[in-house]
Amino acid sequence: MTTVLGSADGLTAPRPRGGIAQSVNDSLVIARRNLIRMSRIPEMIIFGLIQPIMFVVLFSYVFGGSMQIGASTSPTVYREFLMAGIFAQTVTFATAGAGAGIADDMHKGLIDRFRSLPMARGAVLTGRTLADLVQTTLTLVVLAIVALLVGWRIHEGVPKALGAFALLLLLGYAFSWIGALIGLSVRTPEAATSGGLIWLFPVTFISNAFVDSGKLPSWLQPVAEWNPFSATVQACRELFGNPGVSPSDAWPMQHPVWASLLWSILIIAVFRTLSVRKYRSATA
Repeated sequence: MTTVLGSADGLTAPRPRGGIAQSVNDSLVIARRNLIRMSRIPEMIIFGLIQPIMFVVLFSYVFGGSMQIGASTSPTVYREFLMAGIFAQTVTFATAGAGAGIADDMHKGLIDRFRSLPMARGAVLTGRTLADLVQTTLTLVVLAIVALLVGWRIHEGVPKALGAFALLLLLGYAFSWIGALIGLSVRTPEAATSGGLIWLFPVTFISNAFVDSGKLPSWLQPVAEWNPFSATVQACRELFGNPGVSPSDAWPMQHPVWASLLWSILIIAVFRTLSVRKYRSATA
């Protein structure tokens, strides 16, 4: 039931209803709003698809013949090694879009309007991240088709492959909350885009995504092996049955599926809390 609060001028204002059901409903309404908005700007989706496809083609055919995976220098082997990294990079780079979208809503004053409505706290941010998750899923589907065309294959069966894609989407959803916090912390969408990309480059490149982490400088290897991004990449290679699952003493590399799950859940818990707290006090 919706209750009312008295105000100084005698008017009443609705109080947000609580409960999980209300929060879920409000989040889905906001997610639908963002999906409709995305569908009306098709170039956002098209450009979001072009970039990862370019990465697949460029890395596969430019670097494929010069990279050694294990004892093999076969371009086909490198393509299979590469794809888990490209998939993970694609879902994490969606973070910049999430931050820019929220910053744009802040800049236009929409966040202030949403806060004045009787809706669950955090529903605006949850709805936005869910809409980004839908767009990321579409991108992954298209990217997987392109990967199959250039020679990538799965060798452990469809159920494990679906599990790998689920881990990728969970990682992307976790990172979108980092983007949400960035979007709430800056003044313009342009700053959110830049801020959302700067930290992603070291996260994705100081990892096992594009080269075997065992070939990195000795002082960088522990950083790469304990990188949440590396855990998901390693888990996907294991579930896809792709080459590159190198032996390592680091716990995340020995148990990559569990490490990927734990890292993603931890990131969601921490950055969702920080984002909702920031949302309450943020001003356009």
